[in-house]
Amino acid sequence: FLPPDTKMIHFFLLQNRQGQTRIAKWYSAFEHEEKKKLQSEIYRTLIQRPSKYTNFVEFRKYTLVYRRYKGVFFTICCDPSDNEMAMLESIHLFVECLDDYFVEVCELDLVFGFYKVFSLLDEFFLGGELQESSKKVILNRMAHLGEVEKKA
Repeated sequence: FLPPDTKMIHFFLLQNRQGQTRIAKWYSAFEHEEKKKLQSEIYRTLIQRPSKYTNFVEFRKYTLVYRRYKGVFFTICCDPSDNEMAMLESIHLFVECLDDYFVEVCELDLVFGFYKVFSLLDEFFLGGELQESSKKVILNRMAHLGEVEKKA
């Protein structure tokens, strides 16, 4: 088990405006039913929130950091003691990498290229902690993975 003061990301969600979860990456253990319940509660919380409010929400014993891009909510659930601005910046960097990798990313890229999205996400976060923050390094690794995939 992790020490009680450990800061980490518990999960990362990508949900569309209709509440469908397109990508979900879990770094903490949750039961399947609890995951479904969390996803619907988070969607309801974010969709009702006015745009003039901050992108940080206290949710249960966690903090949700979210951003909406092109009708998709990118949400990180982290500990309340984590740096929310760093999490918001991580979301922005992730979206920039998605946009560069898929060339003008859209929701269909997330659906049909989900395995690439998970690979990209794994380049960012490892075990619920930020692994890499350089866009250039991440995109180079993804290009290398693409080359390996073509050879296989």
